[in-house]
Amino acid sequence: MSSSELARAAALLRAADGLLIGAGAGIGVDSGLPDFRGDHGFWRAYPPLAALGIRFVEIANPRNFDSHPELAWGFYGHRLALYRATVPHAGFAILRNIGERLKHGAFVFTSNVDGQFQRAGFGDDRLVECHGSIHHLQCTRPCSDAIWPADAVAPLVDPCIDPATCLMTPPLPRCPHCGALARPNILMFGDSRWLDARTEAQYARLEHWRAQVGNLVVIELGAGTDVPSVRHMCEAQGVPLVRINPREPAVRPGRGVGVAMGALEALVTLRALLD
Repeated sequence: MSSSELARAAALLRAADGLLIGAGAGIGVDSGLPDFRGDHGFWRAYPPLAALGIRFVEIANPRNFDSHPELAWGFYGHRLALYRATVPHAGFAILRNIGERLKHGAFVFTSNVDGQFQRAGFGDDRLVECHGSIHHLQCTRPCSDAIWPADAVAPLVDPCIDPATCLMTPPLPRCPHCGALARPNILMFGDSRWLDARTEAQYARLEHWRAQVGNLVVIELGAGTDVPSVRHMCEAQGVPLVRINPREPAVRPGRGVGVAMGALEALVTLRALLD
């Protein structure tokens, strides 16, 4: 069944002049990244937080930077180091190749904060990170609208995390403007202090690109319904949608193709059909 659906997807792509790639956490599973599906999935990745009974929605919360800064940075610092060390799987290159075949290329819309698309060679000017990026920081106060790279030469964020406690060893990252604690420029749960200027600029570039594309096709990968940002964006385009998701592949009748496969497996098959 999935092969026939992918053949339909290939036909849609052959007629397209632009590709919007929608990506949720599931696209990174084939690279070895956790997708935090449910509390138990999250706790498997972070046993110290499981021992404390801390759920993902509780640790991914800006309040922790005020009340438990070493733990907040322990969680985000570990993720920062993990994402820096992770090599994107071959499916990212396949998506780049598909986009390069089309007149207007590809644009990425992702809820992931991991920077994997950039590591795979996608340009910053063709990306919307709707929840921000762990590779960029801001002030926790915030004292200004400043957003700066976490890998800047000064101050470089090089997290050292105790695996037994998930605590980051001081010194913790500081705002270079006022000296207050810094935090990732990520939209967290219950977050009123996220600075969205970087992401809003990305949205503006997407809108400009979208206006040029006459025959758009959307490929959505690994985007679930628990945090449906990507699914909503992909469906809102009103164009054919190829939804690749091993657990939740359903697409409304007449709106596209649902493929019940993982991202890498599906993309390898799709590339073979297009070649």
